[in-house]
Amino acid sequence: MKEYVVPTPKRRRGRPPAGESNTRERILHAAIDEFGEAGYDGATMRAIAARADVDAALVHHYFGTKADLFGEAVGAPMRPDVALPEILAGPQSEVGERIIRYLLESWDKPEVQRRGVALMRTALGNRLTTPLLAGFLSREVIGRVSGTLDSDDAQLRASLVASQIAGLIVARYVIKLPALSHASVDELVGRIGPTVQGYLYG
Repeated sequence: MKEYVVPTPKRRRGRPPAGESNTRERILHAAIDEFGEAGYDGATMRAIAARADVDAALVHHYFGTKADLFGEAVGAPMRPDVALPEILAGPQSEVGERIIRYLLESWDKPEVQRRGVALMRTALGNRLTTPLLAGFLSREVIGRVSGTLDSDDAQLRASLVASQIAGLIVARYVIKLPALSHASVDELVGRIGPTVQGYLYG
């Protein structure tokens, strides 16, 4: 089986030849260049369209939002920013458990785990990819969670949740600590969910 390789944002020379059939590919290449140079927050759909020499409406047509395009550019195996609204919409007393259950049930799927581990390993050791992922998580995940909290330290609370999730992913799926990697989803939800709940609402 061909090994999955995470695309690393970098500067390319030239672009694919013009033509309807490769418009999507041109936009994707332009997005990787733009994210690599401007970062997640600095990149705009309009700038990506200009770099690809297409109308901005085509970027939205092929990829939807900037978060969708970024997920495609880095080969993200899952989209927590898309799942968050539903997770946060349920009973507040169960948010912590729902976050951890979503994370574990998603990462326990073989394809998500394979691609996710590859992405994590690349991101942690790459000076270009690391700030890109940090920017995405800060804007699309931490920002969305903190926006639902009625607290002066909402950003810190959401960041603590992110740190808990990152640590769990690394320990269970990347370095595979034996007891943690063999624990059931229900057991980990019961043990870690209350900690996340405390970060958010304690």
